Amino acid sequence: MKIILAFDAYKGSLSAPAACAAAGAGVARVGAESVALPLSDGGEGFTDALVTAGGGRRQEVTVTGPHFQPVPAEIGWLDDGATAVIESAQACGLGLLPPKARHPARTTTLGVGELLRAAVDGGARKLVVGLGGTGTNDGGLGLLQALGWGFFDAQEGALPPVGASLGQVARIERGDPFPVPVVAACDVRNPLFGPTGAAYVFAPQKGASPEEVAVLDAGLRHFAAVCAETLGADFADQSGAGAAGGLGFALLAFLGATFQPGAALAIDLAHLDDHLRGADLCLTGEGCTDAQTAFGKLPAAVAARCAAAGVPCVCLSGALGDGWRTLYDHGMTALFSITPRPETLDAALANAAEALADTAEAVVRTLRA
Repeated sequence: MKIILAFDAYKGSLSAPAACAAAGAGVARVGAESVALPLSDGGEGFTDALVTAGGGRRQEVTVTGPHFQPVPAEIGWLDDGATAVIESAQACGLGLLPPKARHPARTTTLGVGELLRAAVDGGARKLVVGLGGTGTNDGGLGLLQALGWGFFDAQEGALPPVGASLGQVARIERGDPFPVPVVAACDVRNPLFGPTGAAYVFAPQKGASPEEVAVLDAGLRHFAAVCAETLGADFADQSGAGAAGGLGFALLAFLGATFQPGAALAIDLAHLDDHLRGADLCLTGEGCTDAQTAFGKLPAAVAARCAAAGVPCVCLSGALGDGWRTLYDHGMTALFSITPRPETLDAALANAAEALADTAEAVVRTLRA
């Protein structure tokens, strides 16, 4: 029996490689063969997943974190150094911010721009930027400042690159054209502002109050208007502009980025389709599976590939949220929560590896029976 393990990270608990290892331990108890393919759709673990899948290397760097503190990050190098992979969450991720420090109006994407600049300085001829898991809502002000763009208020004062500055931008000072093509790996299609935009949909998850959400949305709307006047084109309504607190907008409007689903990138680099040939089952999973999973997140992308290959796909998630049943319409065979008993969130996170191993074992035992 051949089992493919194609897991994303379980946020706050297991990395994608750790999730594959835990599920593999459970599968091994049944005596089945397994192939581990740690994956990501653009958020936490994206660089690691692509470097592992593509046989690349990692370069450690230090960049500016979301609250302007130094943080460690990595650049992944693929194709003998021609392609650099960058994970925005490493520079401005929600996981870098304790709950009491989550204020998306005060955080910056400056470190993401520093990662891009370091990759170009290192000789990259193409950049792939994962946009998931950020704790920011600055419209990409920080990233752009790191790349040489300037933002000034009506009194010609230089603005700090945070979300609270968006509504004050009166003039933009141009930077140099970005020298290499950029691919934004993204699993959301939201516009920059409005009811389905960056602030209203994502800022509450990053710690914003309803009042702060309204201010951030107004700021993004104002910033988009100034950008359209400066650049001669309006990118605010384009799909993905609202990704990562407007970081998607900055990549689109200022760097000419193209968007590609992060899950598809990782899946193709890992050669999942090849591994599915002759497989009896594929196990996938993430921290929480809900209606949003169907919109480009990794388990849905894996299920679609499995359906095309005629391989059953079972999702093992930390929790099943509202709308999880919609995954059945996307090729998923079955879904299970790995939480075996009522317990606190802290306990569930601490016990995730054991719970995932036990659930994987149970699924494979059922298949063998």
